[in-house]
Amino acid sequence: MPSQIRKRISKKITKAIHDFGLIQDGDRVLIGVSGGKDSSVLLMELANRLGKFGPQCELAAMHIQSDFADKLPRAFLKKLANEYPQVPFYYLDVAVEGRLKEGRKLNCYWCSTQRRTELIKFAIENGFNKIALGHHLDDIVETLFMNMLYKGEFSGMPPKVPYEKYPVEIIRPLCYCEEAEIIRYAEDAEITQFTCTCEFSKGSHRKKIRQEIETLTGGNPTLKENIFESMRNIKMDYLL
Repeated sequence: MPSQIRKRISKKITKAIHDFGLIQDGDRVLIGVSGGKDSSVLLMELANRLGKFGPQCELAAMHIQSDFADKLPRAFLKKLANEYPQVPFYYLDVAVEGRLKEGRKLNCYWCSTQRRTELIKFAIENGFNKIALGHHLDDIVETLFMNMLYKGEFSGMPPKVPYEKYPVEIIRPLCYCEEAEIIRYAEDAEITQFTCTCEFSKGSHRKKIRQEIETLTGGNPTLKENIFESMRNIKMDYLL
């Protein structure tokens, strides 16, 4: 029987899929899996729905191995693939750091852009119309603040992003889930000893913003949810 935390995460994913129309019957969804807790939980939850409830779609997973990261995530994902044989797994090596022009330094934005480009390319070539990413509520709120502070723009990570140039959409079924909840899920599923986080990101702007938001909200999940909701309750008459 599913634990309370698994039920909670499942319920929030169901709500996100319904509220934002993330998945419809007949969709072919490619899940970007890094080997971290977020995308692993997303994969497990979507795979557990196949043939049972919710919109019926086709799933596949893809892991992109960068040239500067260790290969431990791939070993873990191969174990996960054995547990979900109904989900085909694909693996791709990408020279993320090797693509940098002379004089440029590696950063999180460059890395994510390169990996996203490869996901989109693979999805188009193989007939997938949706790409599911493991961004959660905290990621979305942090990105909103990062864009305001460092880019001077009010933008973030919408739960669903259709591309004008490509026949695919980005979806984020974990958009209602807090990171703390996903950690508890990963602990309950006993996968925390396998999943990993990119070492490069530990000194990034995102980590600093995360600490500031924690101070601002006092860790109150309702306040984080209100920040998220503010992105779809915009009063244009009170903005420049």
